[in-house]
Amino acid sequence: MKQLLCTLLLVGGLQLTNAQATYYFPERNVNWQEKQPRDVKIDSERLEEAVAFAESNEYSGSRDLRIAILKGFEREPYHQILGPTKKRGGPAGMILKNGYLVAKWGDTKRVDMTFSVTKSFLSTMAGLAEDQGLIDDTKDKVVDYIWDGTFDSEHNSKITWEHLLQQNSAWSGELWGGKDWADRPPKAGSVDDWKFEDPKEPGTVMEYNDVRVNVLAYSLTHVWRKPMPLVLKENIMDKIGASTTWRWHGYKHAWTEIDGLQMKSVTGGGHSGAGIFISAEDMARFGLLFLNNGKWKEEQLISKNWIQKAVAPSKPNANYGYMWWLNKKGARHWEGLSENIYYAAGFGGNFIVIDKEHDVVVVTRWLEPSKIGEFMTKLSAALN
Repeated sequence: MKQLLCTLLLVGGLQLTNAQATYYFPERNVNWQEKQPRDVKIDSERLEEAVAFAESNEYSGSRDLRIAILKGFEREPYHQILGPTKKRGGPAGMILKNGYLVAKWGDTKRVDMTFSVTKSFLSTMAGLAEDQGLIDDTKDKVVDYIWDGTFDSEHNSKITWEHLLQQNSAWSGELWGGKDWADRPPKAGSVDDWKFEDPKEPGTVMEYNDVRVNVLAYSLTHVWRKPMPLVLKENIMDKIGASTTWRWHGYKHAWTEIDGLQMKSVTGGGHSGAGIFISAEDMARFGLLFLNNGKWKEEQLISKNWIQKAVAPSKPNANYGYMWWLNKKGARHWEGLSENIYYAAGFGGNFIVIDKEHDVVVVTRWLEPSKIGEFMTKLSAALN
């Protein structure tokens, strides 16, 4: 029997009621509707403890992110800042229950760099491409779509969209001045060891690598024939009521020509600058979209099928899907917490956490990264 779905218009948002939960979707430019923790069965004292923990465990790196970036990636040969950066604010965050705001701290409207959280937005651009038939299947070889030489070598021609999305492509080459072997090199060895090492077989080993992520962004730009920020704005951000303050940058020289037009190819992170600059509130809207299986109000923006694929563990790394981190048993597992939790994570303690079992979205800005598991454990104690 189909569930009865009734809709109630509220001031500042839309409430959707079904037999399982009531979700609130905030309109643009209104105050986010709040709920008292006790009204949604959350322990107020323990929630306050979790928030206080986030506020008192600020990321230890410099608030001048140029300094933090250069120090954080000083082992990389030839590393330099190639795109915009921005001085950051202090700790900030939001906790949503069924879309309602139950806690917030810091300046949630401030626009800051978000680093590798950008990857989860980029993954969604691939999902939209598959949903709209621009890509038939993520298991297709990318060379069948991008034939300009980027994937022409014997090695690179084996790479699929899925390999790029799971960061196990082992793509070999150089893009926008970045060399794949010089990006996040192993702890052991030297330039000569890294430079002349044979690339691994695609699909066998996950290697966190921004050059290869930027190859995905470049390839999607050519598939869409549009800049990625425009695709994101038209298909997602405008429809979820995001503000007009977010930006998605590429490197200063990362231009490509499509249909006679110069387009900026954006980055999937910020460790050489660039990436998505965004507020905590806009991050929370993006998280709420995923909490509700890709549906905003009554419109399916991203398919449930895509989300299922995006949060399925990859073979080389059970904790990683299509540019979303997964709380599965593995090196990054948060002990005692649901294995169905998944999250976007970025340098400096930027997180969007989706906890479907509790109908909760968590956004943190500038939380010491090693503290996220402890923070989520404290929050879980308030939810149970």
